[in-house]
Amino acid sequence: MNKSCSNCLKNKCEKKDQSFFQNNYQKKQCKKLNVFDWLSNIQSPFEYQKHDFVEVQFKNDRKEFFINQEKIFLCKGDIVTVESKSGMGYDIGTVILTGELVKLQVRNKNIDILKKIYRKSTHKEINIWKSFRRKEFSTLSKAKKIVKTLNLSMKLSEVEYQGDGEKAIFYYTAENRVDFRKLIKELAFHFRTRIEMRQIGYRQEAAKIGGIGSCGRELCCSTWLKNFKIVTTNSARYQQLSINIQKLNGQCSKLKCCLNYELDAYLTSLKDFPDFNKKIHTEKGIAQCMKIDVFKKKMWFSYINNPNTWFRIGVKKIKEILENNKKNQIAPPLEELSTINPIQKTELTFRDLSI
Repeated sequence: MNKSCSNCLKNKCEKKDQSFFQNNYQKKQCKKLNVFDWLSNIQSPFEYQKHDFVEVQFKNDRKEFFINQEKIFLCKGDIVTVESKSGMGYDIGTVILTGELVKLQVRNKNIDILKKIYRKSTHKEINIWKSFRRKEFSTLSKAKKIVKTLNLSMKLSEVEYQGDGEKAIFYYTAENRVDFRKLIKELAFHFRTRIEMRQIGYRQEAAKIGGIGSCGRELCCSTWLKNFKIVTTNSARYQQLSINIQKLNGQCSKLKCCLNYELDAYLTSLKDFPDFNKKIHTEKGIAQCMKIDVFKKKMWFSYINNPNTWFRIGVKKIKEILENNKKNQIAPPLEELSTINPIQKTELTFRDLSI
């Protein structure tokens, strides 16, 4: 659901002059990192303070904040001509957010200097922008051939032309530092424009390219995830997941970001569990922990001499046994500890299928 901006609710938006191409482009445009304006229906108590901050989205996941000094009526979906990041020429993007919510984002990110919005894009500017967008695929293919010819250890991921075509940004990934001075000369000679090389990480590359994850949905990094936190194998261990790199890795060949989503809930629940490495002493022998059920507060134990048979016992009972072991008191066999519920006894048998 795309919620309207504050100007739309006040009937101040002027969308009658939008071109046919602009309307069609907005329908086909990828909705990466789409923002839900949850303050659009709420009237600000400081109505006399006009916040002319606007968030503009460019190709893929690149978004920037601008100031609307000319007091242009802007709505979500308007194509605007803005000041470029380098200050040379202009760039073109799509308005995705206006009003109070943009002000909160600018304050949270501690942005002091904002570029200006010049105007709503004219038909001529949109046609120029559209023509350079069509060139990006062929430009990327030619650039990859040049990189291969120069034998550089880098991978070009994406290319983005500035709105006026005066500059092209090449995004690349590399393991080590790359000397691409000769590459820039070759690219500038072939494409007749200013070249900017911008190195990104593998997660940022997946966010720009996009794709479908193993869950069957679009990648989180290309739809809503902005900040990438460190993911380690400990996140999988705390959630009792097997360390299978093929399943734990995402399309960026790094550990999946979703491993951190439920990690806090697991860490909170694990505080009630005793140390997994501690062994319990019973009348039938020493038993060790084989598996835990975090949310049901259960632990699976088996005898060291018979690791194929597991017994599920509650956490409270295990704590009592460990306390008794400290007092040199031997616990009853695991069979008796799990006789409260016969279903709690589970036998695991392994068969040799090669026979």
